[in-house]
Amino acid sequence: MRQLDLFSPLLPTAEGTDTEFKSARGGLPGSFWETYSAMANTQGGTIVLGVVERGGQLAWEGVPDAAQLRTVLWNQLNDRQKVSRNLLGDGDVRTVAQEGRQYVVVQVPRASRRDRPVYVGTNPLAGTYRRAEEGDYRCSEDEVRRMLADQADAPADAQIVEHFGIRDFDPETVKQYRNRFASRDPDHPWLSEDDAGLLSKLGALRRDRATGLEGATVAGLLMFGTFTALREALPAYHVDYRERLSSDPAVRWTDRLVPDGTWENNLFQFFQRVVQRLSADLKIPFQLDRALYRKDDTIVHEALREAVVNALIHADYRGQGGIVIERYPDRIELSNPGSLLVSREQLLRGSVSECRNKGLQLMFQMIGGGEKAGSGMDKIRAGWRSQHWRSPKIDETVQPDRVRLVLPMVSLIPPEVEAELRERFGQRFAKLDATAVQAVVTARVEGAVTNGRMQEITGAHPKDITVVLQSLVRDGFLEQQNQRRWASYRLAGDSPPNLPQASVDSPHSAADSPQSSSDSPHSAEDSPRMTGATGRWAPALWAAAEPARLKGKLPKAQMRSLIEALCAKEWLTSRDLGELLARDPDNLQSRFLTGMVREGRLQLRHPDVPNRPDQAYRTRMPDE
Repeated sequence: MRQLDLFSPLLPTAEGTDTEFKSARGGLPGSFWETYSAMANTQGGTIVLGVVERGGQLAWEGVPDAAQLRTVLWNQLNDRQKVSRNLLGDGDVRTVAQEGRQYVVVQVPRASRRDRPVYVGTNPLAGTYRRAEEGDYRCSEDEVRRMLADQADAPADAQIVEHFGIRDFDPETVKQYRNRFASRDPDHPWLSEDDAGLLSKLGALRRDRATGLEGATVAGLLMFGTFTALREALPAYHVDYRERLSSDPAVRWTDRLVPDGTWENNLFQFFQRVVQRLSADLKIPFQLDRALYRKDDTIVHEALREAVVNALIHADYRGQGGIVIERYPDRIELSNPGSLLVSREQLLRGSVSECRNKGLQLMFQMIGGGEKAGSGMDKIRAGWRSQHWRSPKIDETVQPDRVRLVLPMVSLIPPEVEAELRERFGQRFAKLDATAVQAVVTARVEGAVTNGRMQEITGAHPKDITVVLQSLVRDGFLEQQNQRRWASYRLAGDSPPNLPQASVDSPHSAADSPQSSSDSPHSAEDSPRMTGATGRWAPALWAAAEPARLKGKLPKAQMRSLIEALCAKEWLTSRDLGELLARDPDNLQSRFLTGMVREGRLQLRHPDVPNRPDQAYRTRMPDE
């Protein structure tokens, strides 16, 4: 056994990169291809051959013959019976000699939407894998079909919906859209058309030349459809705006907008209502006109509109969960079904445009929303920088596929946090450079910091950020929370249960916190979670979850047993379990909790409202 930092040449250049270690004493392991597929279909990553895990520790044993192993690897990469696509170039496979042993390091890039799914064997429905917190998993047929659909050059929203036409569009929405279009570009030639002509130019109505089929497109129904038409034609469609601004724990929503039959819940109407609400709450002097636009509107309002439009035009409307926009006192969160069509690196660099719904993109462009040149995120970041707010944060999850954009409305360096850190670290903190200061502040404000998050905040190169993070660990400012997958860092001396509960994207912040609810499972005086007024986990509960926190992945059966053991002690929400187990709450929900409730292994605290945000779970005892 050796310390991991002695083998830094074997590790990825960015600490946030997903890493997998595999033994290769018997040659190229068969599990290599599952991990290759999984990384390519998720965010990419690094596979190190010649390392074996024993008892949670890494044994650096090396490979017997690196040259032969690389030959086998390249031969199988180019064998379409073995794997569907070779994504690697010469620089992606390298041999590293360390302490007299050889290792083979393989850098797997994220596959483009046209290359996904990357699968093992010849059948994509049976051989496609992706990465989750617990390791590689075989994709469902539905997940694979969505990847295949994203390959197509034809936009997802260009499909004609049979038996639906202009009569299924809301006339008032069409009228309002035309007025909005005219206020922005009064001389545009399309405005001389009647409604049918304008809708055809926009792609809301279409005729298929090959089949003769004509009618409303998916984009047309999404943008202009009536409540009834949307419900019948697109049953998975759902939009939801939630405002959670009250400090009163008994108040779940200060405002909520959902399809309830009182308004036509198409995207145009949803967009207008949401932008009005979000703009009104921004503490920046400004008044929107009736068209929601003015020539002197601020860069922040422009960024906010861009964020809303991005969520609407990039969503996969076949996916789960619908569009959800939530307004908190300190942030705005926008989430939509679907996966990113470009890598995080391309998204951060900008200038790359990949849109799932090009029809909707055109419709919003005609009224001033939605950038086509890949500058949408640049515009959002610029707006937030203008207020010295923390940089927007992008999360991508699987099972189900969702993308979440968090727009913090708190200072990059809150004065009270800076004062606390200066008191804690003394003059050493004052001597840090700007990037290092931001890393330490982020760890304090957000509970943890990663290489990827620092790229979002600073725009610095991943290698440079790695050097900064490692130096902060060496100098005692930060501690690394894991040694292998998706490395993250917390403030030195802090432990996970003591992380700030009111951070920018803390699951327990603001009025939605299950811990602040009047019917919170933790509000009782005898809750095993609480120790006095500190809000810390009880030692027994924290210790019970330790096997999950210490390992990057666990067998599914072991994770289910851990969940049952924890929930036997008290009612726990998915977010509670995520904190205890160091796992993503949404992944726990989709991969474990829902199925365990269905099987009768867990029971719901609120069985009449299964989708409550503060839903909690408890192990069902044999006599219950």
